[in-house]
Amino acid sequence: MVTLLCIAYAAVLALLGAYGVHRFALVAACWRHGRRLLGVGAHAGPERADDELPRVTVQLPIFNESTVAARLVRRVAALDYPRDRLEIQVLDDSTDDTAAITCAEVEALRAAGVRATWLHRSDRRGYKAGALAAGLERATGELVAIFDADFLPEPDFLRALVGHFRDARVGMVQARWTHLNRTASLLTRVQALMLDSHHLCENRARFGSGLFFNFSGTAGIWRRAAIEDAGGWQHDTLTEDLDLSYRAQLRGWRCIYRPDVTVPAELPEDVSAVRAQQHRWAKGTVQTARKLLGRVWRAPLGLGQQVEAFFHLTPHFAYPLMLLLSFLLLPMMLFFEGGGLGGLMLVDLPVCVVPLGSLAGFYMHAESAQGRPRRKALALLPAVIALGAGLAPYLCRAVFEGVRQRGGEFVRTPKRGDAGGRYRSRLGLPVAELALGLLSLATTVTSVARGHYLATPFALLVTCGYLFVAGLMLGEARARRRVRLAERTAVVAAPASPATARGADSVTELAA
Repeated sequence: MVTLLCIAYAAVLALLGAYGVHRFALVAACWRHGRRLLGVGAHAGPERADDELPRVTVQLPIFNESTVAARLVRRVAALDYPRDRLEIQVLDDSTDDTAAITCAEVEALRAAGVRATWLHRSDRRGYKAGALAAGLERATGELVAIFDADFLPEPDFLRALVGHFRDARVGMVQARWTHLNRTASLLTRVQALMLDSHHLCENRARFGSGLFFNFSGTAGIWRRAAIEDAGGWQHDTLTEDLDLSYRAQLRGWRCIYRPDVTVPAELPEDVSAVRAQQHRWAKGTVQTARKLLGRVWRAPLGLGQQVEAFFHLTPHFAYPLMLLLSFLLLPMMLFFEGGGLGGLMLVDLPVCVVPLGSLAGFYMHAESAQGRPRRKALALLPAVIALGAGLAPYLCRAVFEGVRQRGGEFVRTPKRGDAGGRYRSRLGLPVAELALGLLSLATTVTSVARGHYLATPFALLVTCGYLFVAGLMLGEARARRRVRLAERTAVVAAPASPATARGADSVTELAA
């Protein structure tokens, strides 16, 4: 029994260790290719005359986002680009008053001489991918820029990126996300650091090394021909952006990353919204791995590209491994006395060095790449690990769903905008988080009692993570109950949106 336990524990740590080594490799790649990454903007070339610029369609996929929709449409209308070469498509699948808001905004743009189109689908077939595909059928631009509802592009966004498309091999250019509400709470600060590490470490390392990287779903520009050549937008995964990116690169299209061009956006401020967003990303990434990893291994690519693609498409399997580690750590501490060589080498050092060391280097580089002190990443590292651990039970379900299912409902992340609290994600009781928190608490106590002092910080962080997420969920549920009680004291009469009265399969278009 002890032998089987040691084998299982070693296997879990070896797999987590492989992902840790991969993180170190990404950081090293950023350092190695730093000069190339700094000069990527120069490859866009000198600015061209207005009559030489390509035609661009800007697509705005929207679903029930009345708190941010008008702001987005107006911001996009302010893009500095020739009006005769710019088209704005509002792809609104909303079932609430958002449709009326966006329709009115489009009419105002048209009255001001802006070429704008409002497209409403009441059936949401294909969700975001379906909306983008429906818009592409009517688009007139050779390039397609995409912005989610909470993004606010700067006026020079298009001019900064379109120059790359003079290279006929370039199929996509991705800009970097920044965060409007980074400092709103500990939850938003942690999310900001996690997303910064994706953009400033993962994307930069992959692009600089000539490896596959992915469109992030927003704040980027596609060549229409690349989308069509790769098979178009498909909705058999929940990460249609990752799916299309890989299919396009397998077809030979080049993708460019511009970390110096930034687009601010809103981070979720409620734990239910964070869980919904992370669940969609985890499930969709696993679905994309199922769909495309075989094709990647059969493609005439270098071994380095194929290995990197494996790590790129499978990172969420770390969540089931984290859960297994939570179950295995306690019996390992009971079987092996702390302080001895066996306990130190088998239990303490692996669980301390493997997860913590690679994550520290990863997030420190993300902070330093944007001119922030590395110590800020170290200060947030315990909260990052705690949040990752606390989300693990829910994201394990996403991984298993991704292994078994194709597609699924695209649950959009609620945006606070100017009226926070209007939209909410589903929220259940944190039974699994509380149970695992108690188990990890027992592990923490055991680590001290048995002398596994090096493993104690990790066990304590995991405990705090489970209980932190459980506490946030309980607090949010309590706040929702108070809101419902307040609503029962007032009768709110709201007129039905015109969009809800249309047929189930209708497509309504307001075109210039």
